[in-house]
Amino acid sequence: MSLQIGQKAPEFTLYSSAKEKISLNDYAGKQNVLLLFFPQAFTGVCTKELCGVRDDISKYSNANAQVLAISVDSIFTLAKFKEDQGFNFLLLSDFNKDVSKTYEAIYDSFTDMDMKGVSKRSAFVIDKEGVIQYAEVLESAGDVPNFEAINDTLTRLA
Repeated sequence: MSLQIGQKAPEFTLYSSAKEKISLNDYAGKQNVLLLFFPQAFTGVCTKELCGVRDDISKYSNANAQVLAISVDSIFTLAKFKEDQGFNFLLLSDFNKDVSKTYEAIYDSFTDMDMKGVSKRSAFVIDKEGVIQYAEVLESAGDVPNFEAINDTLTRLA
């Protein structure tokens, strides 16, 4: 059963591209969180999606929201991706795939190259109390989350 709106978001701690431990709980009582899972750094759709978030960062800041983007890439790959694209939000490595599995945002098999355990493109808005206010897990890696609905949710929470 997938995570639903109104449920408590599962807690996690992951390393950022800057080798810092980041926990969902770090934002409890302080900020809303836009949690984005993406399949792989340096791929076309992922780069376009995250560059859109980068370019709209003021929307998220104005909604008192911290953006956390998660993939199963290593922290080293994510550091290079962040540097190359100038991302102004945290990239977190779920290298062991635990968080992607917990959020049910993982492919059993990704692409025709049969890559196992890649994060599904997904979006979750988690409020300051740690409750899921928006949840979208996409089956097709070519699709992107509904950022209009995400922004509406964040505006309501701000």
